[in-house]
Amino acid sequence: MPTKVEKDAISGQDTTGHEWDGLKELNTPTPKWWLYMFYACIAFAIGMFVLYPSIPYGTGYWHGLLGYSSRANADADVAKIVAVRKGSMDRIAALSFDQIKADPALLEVALTSGRITFAEDCQPCHGAGGGGNPGYPALAAGAWLWGGTLGDIQQTVTHGIRSADPDARQSAMPHFGADGILKPAEIQAVADYVWATFYGHPTSGQDLSAGAKIFADNCVACHGDHGQGTREMGAPRLASHVHLYGNTEGTIVNQVALPRQGVMPNWGARLDPATIKAVTLYVHSLGGGE
Repeated sequence: MPTKVEKDAISGQDTTGHEWDGLKELNTPTPKWWLYMFYACIAFAIGMFVLYPSIPYGTGYWHGLLGYSSRANADADVAKIVAVRKGSMDRIAALSFDQIKADPALLEVALTSGRITFAEDCQPCHGAGGGGNPGYPALAAGAWLWGGTLGDIQQTVTHGIRSADPDARQSAMPHFGADGILKPAEIQAVADYVWATFYGHPTSGQDLSAGAKIFADNCVACHGDHGQGTREMGAPRLASHVHLYGNTEGTIVNQVALPRQGVMPNWGARLDPATIKAVTLYVHSLGGGE
């Protein structure tokens, strides 16, 4: 049945002939300006598809007539930054720490580079600002296992600890419990002695003589008779408020019975000498440097 087209009495606009429950649909075409904008957008999109990278196919993609590449532009920008940075980093690699520190502008470059490197490579273990985590030394606390001078830090960063590097720092604590060197009661006795004497938690009337003898026979050679530690051996200073695995007597028992032996990567295999110097200066500046 043909539709009936008529004029709407109120608007004067033709209707489409469609009517629902007395409501008639007006025939109001899209404004021409809107159509022109729509067609212009289509033309613009086609132009973009042709001129710039767009349609993927197989293992490649349409590169566009202009040959534009955001990755290539980013690489070029990075190359410019590297070229500008290279002059300063070459100087950092060539100069001594004292010479770098004597040049405020160069020192600022080194500390900035070191801070960025630390955030990317060191912070996940050592914490923000070198605050440390259980099992990872607090670099800002000054409780150094191997020494906290610039040279000491550089050596540790370069070669690592118990890493694959032949010049890595090496230390090993005997498994006093796991290997049966000490009995459980002896381990508890020496833990009581360390906890009371070096950790600063004495208990009135407690007899520590047995633990003191066990400590003298088995621990003094590395940790010192006053718990001062031995940096040449990487033996921690027990007479301290900063401890690698925690500050409880249970931690002492566990460490004596089956000590944990941490590993630090040899960053010399991954970072260039200038970057290692920069991160060394940054670590030293955190507050624990000597």
